[in-house]
Parts: sequence; C-alpha cells; structure tokens
Amino acid sequence: FPYTTLFRSGPQILAAAGVLKGRKLNAYPACAPEVELAGGTFVPVDFSDAVVDGNLVTGPAWTAHPAWLAKFLEVLEAHLSA
Repeated sequence: FPYTTLFRSGPQILAAAGVLKGRKLNAYPACAPEVELAGGTFVPVDFSDAVVDGNLVTGPAWTAHPAWLAKFLEVLEAHLSA
C-alpha cells in the first residue's frame, strides 16, 4: 500500500522502524544523516519537489505539498488500478 512522509518526523519514524534500507527518499535536509544511517539514500531536491520510490512518496517541507500530493495521488491511483 502507498505511504508518504513529509518534513522531519515521518522519515525519523520510518528510520526507527527499520524500513528505509535500500529506499530513496527526501526529508528536511537535517534528517539526511538519519536516513543514511538507516540504510536509505537521501535524494536532495528543491523545497517544492517530492521523491517517489515505489510506494513511498517523500518531500522536504510543507512547501512541497503540491508536488508531494500530486505524486502520492499518482502512486495511489496505480495501486488501486492494479
């Protein structure tokens, strides 16, 4: 099922849960070390963009809401169509 995180706490929760290994994602730049220590790949993007890796949609901050939501809806539609 598709899931998404935005800003700081989402990636930190996923890191603590051990589910970032091998995933590409974005978060607030200060979280990059936590993402990488958890085995994920931090993908730097503009504060108005989002990153998709399979069923995971991530973004750096509230300014990414338009791109983040659009990408999440694409992932959700693909999931529901499958």
